Amino acid sequence: MHFDWTDEERAFRQRLRDFLVATLPEDWERFSQHGPASPALTRYAETFCGTLAEQGMLTPHWPVEIGGAGLDPRHQTILAEEMWIAGEPRGGQYMNVNWIGPTLIRYGSAEQQARYLPPITAGKALWCQGFSEPGAGSDLASLRTRAVLDGDTYRVTGQKIWTSYAGLADTCFLVCRTSDDRKKGISILLVPMDTPGITVRQIPSLIGEGDIHEVFFDDMVVPVSARLGEEGEAWSIIAYSLTNERLGIPRYALARAALDRAVLVLQRQGDWDGEAVRIEAAHCLALCEGARMASYAIVSRRAAGEAIGAESSSARFATIMAERRVSEFVVEYLPEALADAHPYLKMHHQRGIVAGIAAGAAEIQLNIIASDVLELPREAR
Repeated sequence: MHFDWTDEERAFRQRLRDFLVATLPEDWERFSQHGPASPALTRYAETFCGTLAEQGMLTPHWPVEIGGAGLDPRHQTILAEEMWIAGEPRGGQYMNVNWIGPTLIRYGSAEQQARYLPPITAGKALWCQGFSEPGAGSDLASLRTRAVLDGDTYRVTGQKIWTSYAGLADTCFLVCRTSDDRKKGISILLVPMDTPGITVRQIPSLIGEGDIHEVFFDDMVVPVSARLGEEGEAWSIIAYSLTNERLGIPRYALARAALDRAVLVLQRQGDWDGEAVRIEAAHCLALCEGARMASYAIVSRRAAGEAIGAESSSARFATIMAERRVSEFVVEYLPEALADAHPYLKMHHQRGIVAGIAAGAAEIQLNIIASDVLELPREAR
């Protein structure tokens, strides 16, 4: 892999940094402790994303005809890194940019694209993904939410759980079962969240505000035109979507920024002289840089037009390990950060707690690596 930023890409990064400095409020570091799905951050994100869109920097890597600037995956990476280093002021809208929009561009009908893409490019849309279910967490093939074809409509009954942003979302990217075939029987419906028959209940959690929910579908009716792609095509669509999602969340950048902050605080406090703290910081740094290089290898392939498969799980797991180690470092050496002494470090810790769950559990990533990357026999896993 040969990877270096061009002068134009460095200028793009600097433009983003200048925008963030000029746009984020003075109390942003403390404000950003509101979870990405909180009402406060969601409201702020709509204003922020609208301004970002006006500057042509919300979806710069999208095709020009769809509202983007036609830039490549390297620019997408720069955009994502700078947003995550800042504490992700796009809130839940980062999903729109990373994978909802690109999935609609690739698989959506002309009607679906005309309906859903303009609000995304304007920074006015918030989506949730209806994937996990009780008894079918990261194993989508076991889902039971059923969509029954009834003339020119689907009748949907079932339940989703751990659904981020559902309480405030406009639309749900809903994965449901349309036949009994384990994988070929799964389809996707694009469902407005104000559709009759939907009930959303917030799940109390230790972190965040309104981050996760249960969603119930009680004989909900949607038109066949709400289906994304063909019936039974969900498996290939989801594979494409998750590759974009996992590469579009550069948590390694946030982890590295938090590590740098923590080391600076320790140095100023006179707590940097011990051998143990330096060794542990070095371990954290190595993991952050390893995750960054693993991700850049994938980005290089995408920029070259190559298809990306299960190897994205390797980069994703490397990022999980970096996030966890930095979070543990802060807890060990700067525990006062969790009591608001250092708002940025507390924000990172809150984000880091879910690093091994969001975008696919760590254990699922390891299973994918074992089966699809290393091609190990099942008995060896």
